[in-house]
Amino acid sequence: MEKTLVLIKPDAFKGKHTGDIIRIYEEAGLTLLAMRMMKMTKEVAAKHYVEHIGRPYYEELETFMMSGPIVAMVLAGDNAIAKVRDINGKTDPKEAAPGTIRKLYAASKGENAVHASDSPESAAREIRIFFNESEIFD
Repeated sequence: MEKTLVLIKPDAFKGKHTGDIIRIYEEAGLTLLAMRMMKMTKEVAAKHYVEHIGRPYYEELETFMMSGPIVAMVLAGDNAIAKVRDINGKTDPKEAAPGTIRKLYAASKGENAVHASDSPESAAREIRIFFNESEIFD
């Protein structure tokens, strides 16, 4: 089974969509292996978004991700990375397919409800930022 990291972002949490988002993943056959509610710090943001540091939008992204609680999760299943990204929809909710999480719950391209790992390498790196092995229930 493939694992992936998902973050429910502050906008979706504030909008009280956390439970609905988790339900969508579970109904799609994904298994929840770990979950934590937390406030992102500058240090965690820098580790998680390392490839974006120095880009014009990084400061806005960092501020947004620190603006409220997030829910970090490890999900697993067959082709979990691709499956979660399909369920999430395109980054811009205006371009997201009907029924996707971003079409349902995202406000804009910047406040887009969820993050998901984009590759097995990213998933492994990102999961380690938010969870240690003893917190993941296989």
